[in-house]
Amino acid sequence: MSIRPLGCDPSLCLIAGRWQAAQSGETHPLFDPSTGELLAQIARGQAADIDLAVTAAQAALDGAWGRMPAVERGRILARLGQLVLEHAETLADLEARDVGKPLSQARADVTALARYMEFYAGAVDKIHGQTIPYLEGYTVYTLREPHGVTGHIIPWNYPMQIIGRSVGAALAMGNAVVLKPAEEACLTTLAFAELAMRAGLPVGALNLVPGLGGEAGAALAAHPGVQHVSFTGSVETGRKVQQAAGQNVVPVTLELGGKSPQIVFDDADIDAALPFLVGAGIQNAGQTCSASSRILVQRGVYDAVVEAMSERYAALRVGPALEDPEVGPLISTRQRDRVAAYLAQGQDLEVAAAATLPATLPAAGAYIAPTLFAGVSPDHVLAQEEIFGPVQVIIPFEDEAEALALANGTAFGLVASVWTREGARQMRMARALRAGQVFLNNYGAGGGVELPFGGTGLSGHGREKGFEALYGFSSLKTVAAHHG
Repeated sequence: MSIRPLGCDPSLCLIAGRWQAAQSGETHPLFDPSTGELLAQIARGQAADIDLAVTAAQAALDGAWGRMPAVERGRILARLGQLVLEHAETLADLEARDVGKPLSQARADVTALARYMEFYAGAVDKIHGQTIPYLEGYTVYTLREPHGVTGHIIPWNYPMQIIGRSVGAALAMGNAVVLKPAEEACLTTLAFAELAMRAGLPVGALNLVPGLGGEAGAALAAHPGVQHVSFTGSVETGRKVQQAAGQNVVPVTLELGGKSPQIVFDDADIDAALPFLVGAGIQNAGQTCSASSRILVQRGVYDAVVEAMSERYAALRVGPALEDPEVGPLISTRQRDRVAAYLAQGQDLEVAAAATLPATLPAAGAYIAPTLFAGVSPDHVLAQEEIFGPVQVIIPFEDEAEALALANGTAFGLVASVWTREGARQMRMARALRAGQVFLNNYGAGGGVELPFGGTGLSGHGREKGFEALYGFSSLKTVAAHHG
């Protein structure tokens, strides 16, 4: 079969408002992780295509897009958000097939994409400079201006959400975008580009070049015509992106991995916490940068939490994405094998629970059983490295000091959660945890497009979402007028 997202030919790039083949004429295959079946042949863009896209983006900045008032940019984004909602079921179906994401989770991602467009549509004309009191005879003020051409390299696990928080913010600030989607999952990215044109985005304001990371992605990160790079993905690739962009001395936003803890104290409401303890670890088959892969539990409730989580794990339903199970396949058999190698390193640990894989699953699908390990040493590889699969570890602790040491005891720092009824402890932990987001008696706060998101350490730097993303996609200019 060959899927055509909203009528788009997936073997094409979008450059300067026109769908066209990669300069090489090459394509690469895209597979359904639920079944292993071929979905489409995707354009294999390379350096020549990136160069054309950057040129088109710069032309848009020099032309209609660069001259467009902020309020008009907002109206286009608002129309784009409405078009996303009008095509919600089509987009959700594409995302489920492409990523292997359960259908209900794909629908939630469509809603999030539309919400990003709505948020940034309303925010575009509310990014203000300021006047600064200075010397007698001077008037000093600041302006926020777009960087120019921005490059966006997005991953395969949440294409729509990351388009929304990255591309949406960049366009809102008036940048012109060159977008490189992941080679494993790019159907909804193609559909988004088509909808953007239908919404009236000027020619060249958004350009899309599918291709391999080592070819199109590397060329985009290193291109001298790109003034800002946004990357979401692995630590290893993030380092390469930053090094490439550094040759041109341009800013980089990196949203990388995580090993995010949920900390459960003796006084926690276990019933309220339980859906989050499991759900935040197995959502999208654990292929989430902010997945809660470490559960830290105080001794007094340790046994109760292990038992309750084990019951939920045993009942998890694994299946093809379109059947809307709790857990779908991993993105590819390659990723499945990677996660299986991690599981093999835990063969001497206590397996508290594991879901059962139905015998009826497609043999070529990329399925793996969600697994919960208990009593894990905090320095074990499963407690230190990002697995990016449906694997969680439970680690006991004695007191607040030990909980904090364990939570901060990895090289990552993306998200953390604290479950306790004690208000003073909530405040102490929130301040002391090394994480870009800390949640108290919840995890994720519903995704919140308004909430700044990003990490510390190996989790990256820079912030996405909310107004902070708009600041990141702009540069500050100071104007000092001497008028005597």
